[in-house]
Amino acid sequence: MSARATVAERTRLSVYLLRGLGRRLLSLLTGAPLARLPFFGGATDRLLIAPQDLRTSDVTRANEIYAGRFSFGGKVVVCDARSPFEIRPPSEEWAAALHGFNWLRHLRAADTGITRANARALVDEWISLNGFRNAAARRPEVTARRIISWISQAPLMLDESDVRFYRRFMRSLTRQVRHLRYTTGDARDGLPRLLCIIAEVYASLCMANQARYIKPAAKRLGDELQRQILPDGGHISRNPGALIGLLIDLLPLRQVFTSRNMPPPAPLMHAIDRMMPMLRFFRHGDGNFALFNGMGPTRSDLLSTILAYDDARGTPVANALHSGYQRIDSNETVVIMDTGAPPPIAVSQEAHAGCLSFELSAKSNRIIVNCGLPAIGRDSWREVARATSAHSTATFNDTSSCRFVESGPLRRMLQGAPIVGGPHTIDITRDEESDGARVLAASHDGYADNFGVIHRRSLRLSADGQRLDGEEQFNPSHGEIAPNFDQFALRFHLHPTIKAVRNQESHGAMLTLPNKEVWTFNAYEDRVEIEESVYLSSNDGPRRTLQIVIYGRARKIARVQWTLSMIAASPTPRPRRGRSEEPKQPKK
Repeated sequence: MSARATVAERTRLSVYLLRGLGRRLLSLLTGAPLARLPFFGGATDRLLIAPQDLRTSDVTRANEIYAGRFSFGGKVVVCDARSPFEIRPPSEEWAAALHGFNWLRHLRAADTGITRANARALVDEWISLNGFRNAAARRPEVTARRIISWISQAPLMLDESDVRFYRRFMRSLTRQVRHLRYTTGDARDGLPRLLCIIAEVYASLCMANQARYIKPAAKRLGDELQRQILPDGGHISRNPGALIGLLIDLLPLRQVFTSRNMPPPAPLMHAIDRMMPMLRFFRHGDGNFALFNGMGPTRSDLLSTILAYDDARGTPVANALHSGYQRIDSNETVVIMDTGAPPPIAVSQEAHAGCLSFELSAKSNRIIVNCGLPAIGRDSWREVARATSAHSTATFNDTSSCRFVESGPLRRMLQGAPIVGGPHTIDITRDEESDGARVLAASHDGYADNFGVIHRRSLRLSADGQRLDGEEQFNPSHGEIAPNFDQFALRFHLHPTIKAVRNQESHGAMLTLPNKEVWTFNAYEDRVEIEESVYLSSNDGPRRTLQIVIYGRARKIARVQWTLSMIAASPTPRPRRGRSEEPKQPKK
């Protein structure tokens, strides 16, 4: 941890470590011995139902797999005559994808006798070679994904199969389900643990002789959904992408309950109903999600599939207070801002230090963005992407507004680098002015302990959506801002499709959008710089881009005002306030 960590932060981390150690010890003392008993947990000899897999499939990938070419997580392995399960994995991400068997859906898409035989052969190899010997295959969340994949794609493997393979398949599946039931507690909190519980419910509903597990599994699922899905529909991790990953599994599960003539649990229905509107909340005009807290490229195919199940299709909510986000939009111009504190430490391994960062899009063009994370090779970029400097907001003294676990041994023990400190108090106000303009203001104290600074950001979006006025205030949290520790950098990361040229006075820039619209960035009295940046969330990998940066010292410049406006609008300049004047507070 950082030397500047407070006593409260160290205490919070210690409690988290002790709880995790207690859960692991309890699992070793109780769950593992019982799970090894061959008769424990009941046996099954058949599947009752195969749920629908909503993920899209690709026949081309099926041909590659048949040819022995396995491409996962940016790594490609050509097996030749060897089994992929005998090859040393090139990365943990590749191994998890291989042993999760989510790729079976591509073989099912081809729907030929050859691909069905290929699927049976690969599953039989995994069983014969004891795939559990691989550390990645034993991880609870990988086991859960494999169980869901095998059950969903059972028709691919079991139709036209012989009795011997059918029995081997069912024995292996039963053992894996038994193993999962006693290792779910070892899964990392958040999405991994929720996936394990979802897999348990799938198994209880779809496998014969498992009826006695349906009620307790559904109860655990309901409790976990109520804990992890916030009242406004966001996920406790604050990652927008978590909603897509969950709904793609929960929607078929809801149908499985109906197919078994059982009413879906109320918490499941309520969670789905809450999450659906949040999908529209995070969408820009081009259909992509805003890049906050671990969000990478938007899987448009999955998102379109999920939205087809949304019956309401109403206007997105504007105030996601529980999730910590705000949205204002006018005339197809959208602003989404992060106004939330870090998530609980147990689910913060992927959370970012991006408080008060915002994204701006006009029609189908994204203009201001955060860097995000790539779809593959995330671990190599994660530390950079989580920093405040990778977000469109202000940083102080090249320091992030959140503090992460820095110790290598602790990171390995915790399976990541959770957030142990950051903003605690975040004040938010919204207002709509008489001319239809919408005003959003928020402040956070993430820099208060170290540098004595409160950052306050105010955004005003005009009624026609062609002008966004911003104001940054750097106020002392107690007494005065720390001398020699008041240097700030105000960053506006641009989407790679935006071309930027600084004007001659160096107080602004001209931005050209792909549709040839021109927007101007005006910093008035402050000098702007145009520097290189990186956009990590492109579908084809990280791309170079630009960022607008304003540097200054908060003890000298306590307020920065800026404007983004569409040049065709020819807006009338708003009256400028002097730096000595007090800002007008938005109405509550």
